[in-house]
Amino acid sequence: MQATHPHPSQVCVIVIGHDDAAHVTDAVRSALAQGPAVREVIAVDDCSADGSPDLLDRLARGEPRLKVVRRKVNSGGCGSPRNDGIDAATAPYVMFLDSDDVLPPGAVDTLLSAAVGHGTEVAAGLCIRRELPSGREVPWRPELYTRPVLVPHPSHRTRLVHDTLCVNKLYRTGFLREHGIRFPEGRFPYEDFVFTARVLAAGPRLALVPDPVYVWQVRRSAGRLSISLDRAGMDNWRSRLTAHGMAYDILLASGEKRLARAARAAFLDHSLRMYARELGLRGTGYRREWWALTRAYLATFDAGDLASAPAPGRVVAQVVMASEEPRDLDRIRELASRPARLTPPCPRASDGTPLWSADLPQVTLEHLLFRPVRLLPVAVDAELRPRARATRLRLRLHELYGRMTEAGPAGMDVEFVHRENGSVGLGLRATLLPDYSEAGSGVDSGFEASADASADASVDSSVDASVGSWWAEVPVDLSALGSGTWDLRLRLRFHDGSARDTTAHAVAGPGLLRRTVVPSRRHGVLLVQPYATHSGSLALRLAPGRRGTTAVLRRRLRRLFH
Repeated sequence: MQATHPHPSQVCVIVIGHDDAAHVTDAVRSALAQGPAVREVIAVDDCSADGSPDLLDRLARGEPRLKVVRRKVNSGGCGSPRNDGIDAATAPYVMFLDSDDVLPPGAVDTLLSAAVGHGTEVAAGLCIRRELPSGREVPWRPELYTRPVLVPHPSHRTRLVHDTLCVNKLYRTGFLREHGIRFPEGRFPYEDFVFTARVLAAGPRLALVPDPVYVWQVRRSAGRLSISLDRAGMDNWRSRLTAHGMAYDILLASGEKRLARAARAAFLDHSLRMYARELGLRGTGYRREWWALTRAYLATFDAGDLASAPAPGRVVAQVVMASEEPRDLDRIRELASRPARLTPPCPRASDGTPLWSADLPQVTLEHLLFRPVRLLPVAVDAELRPRARATRLRLRLHELYGRMTEAGPAGMDVEFVHRENGSVGLGLRATLLPDYSEAGSGVDSGFEASADASADASVDSSVDASVGSWWAEVPVDLSALGSGTWDLRLRLRFHDGSARDTTAHAVAGPGLLRRTVVPSRRHGVLLVQPYATHSGSLALRLAPGRRGTTAVLRRRLRRLFH
C-alpha cells in the first residue's frame, strides 16, 4: 500500500455502531490512524445503552477530526445511521466502517489515490474476512481484485454485482448526493444489496485495486451474531429475498439489463447455494417455508436468468421449482457445496440426456457431458476409521455419466489442511483402482432407485458406465497432525493429464463419525472426532495428550449441562 498521498484531507470515514463498546474504539482508531488523507471521522451511535457514546465522546475530546452523532431512537438497522453520516459529511469522499471491523493501514490512501488518479466516482479494493479468535483470513471476492483496473461503466464488468459490500469502497460524496443514493431506512437487513445496486445503476466509473482495504472481523461465537451469520430464522431468508428483489428491480429500471441478469446469477450462485446446503440443519417447518418462499421467488426468473448462472446454483433452482415439497436435501447439500459434488444415482433419459433423478426428468444435466473435467462436480466418498495401530482413510470416486471413464482416473493427492492457519499437516498420494463390481448397479451409492423408475420406459435409472467407481486406501498418521480442526482436500489426477480439486463426502455409518480415543506414541493419547461439515465434507478434530483430551471433554460436559 502507498504510505503517502498527494491529496490530503479529502476523506470522511463514517463509523456506525450500536451497543458495541467492546470494539468501537478499535474501529475509530483504525480510521484516525489512516493519516492526513482523512479529514473527518463521523461516528454515528445508534442509541447505544452500553456506554459507547461516552467512549466516543472521550475520544473526540482528544481528536478534533472525530465528530460524534447520537441518534435519539434506535433505527434497528445499519442504513439510517449511514445516511446520517452521509448527511453530516463535509469531505469530498466518504467510506463506511462498521464498529466491529477495522481499516488496515494505508487503506484510505490506496483508495483515494485510485479515485483521484483516475477521476472515478468509486474506488474499490479487497475485503479480508478475518475469523476470530483464530485470525484466519479469507479474501472476499478476490477474483475482482487481482490487479489495478479502470472500469469506465459497471456494465463492462458485470461481476461487480457479486460484491454487494459497501464497506470496501470509497465514494465521491457529490456523486451520492447528485443521484440521491442512500441506504434503506430503519430495520432493513442486507441494506448493502440495495445501496450497491443504486450505485451501479447510476453508472459510475470505478477504479479497482488489489490491495486489502477493509478487515471484516467474523465472530461466530459472539452473543449477538451479525446479520450475515444469523441465518437460522426464516426472517433472515425473507429479508435476503426482499433485498435481492429490490436490487434487481433497481438495475432493471435503470436500463441495466445485463447487470440485472448478472445479479440474478449471483443470487443463484451465492445466496441460494449457501442457504440450500444448510437446510439439513433446520427443522421441518423451516424447510417447508423456505422451499415455498424460494419457489415463489424463482418463479419470477426467466430462462435467460437461469442460463446465465453457474451450473450448481442453476440445478438447485431447477430442483426446487420442479417439486412442490422439499426433497433430495442431502444431494442438494452436496451440489451446493464448494466445490460442488454430484452424488449418485446418474440416470439418463431414453435419448441419453443425463437427468437429476428418474422422477424429475424435467431437470436435465446435459451440461455435464461437455464441461471440462476440472470443473465437473465429481463425487468422492471418504471413510476415516481411527485405530490404535493404523488409521486408514478409504476413498471412493463415483462415475459421472461416463465422464470419469473417459478421463481415466489415475490417482489422488490427499491433504489435511488446518482450518485456522491453512498449514498442510499431511500430504499423501494414492492410486485409484477400478471397482467393476458396481458397474451398472448403483450399489453403494447411498441412494435408492426411484419407485417410479421401472414404470417409466423413457428413463434408464442404471449407472451407465463400465466401471461403477474407483477406490483407494491410504494410512493416516494422526499423531503427525497435532491439535485443531483439519479439512480433507483432494486433487484427482486423470490419465488424460487433467486434474480436479475437490473435497470428499463424509460417509456416515457404524463406527464412523464418532469420537474415539486412540493411543499415540507421540502424545500418549489422542482424541479423534471425524465429522461432516455443514456442506457434508469430511473434517477432523484432534486433541492430543491427556490435557487436551480432558479439556475437550470438559467443554463437552459444559455444553450438555447448559
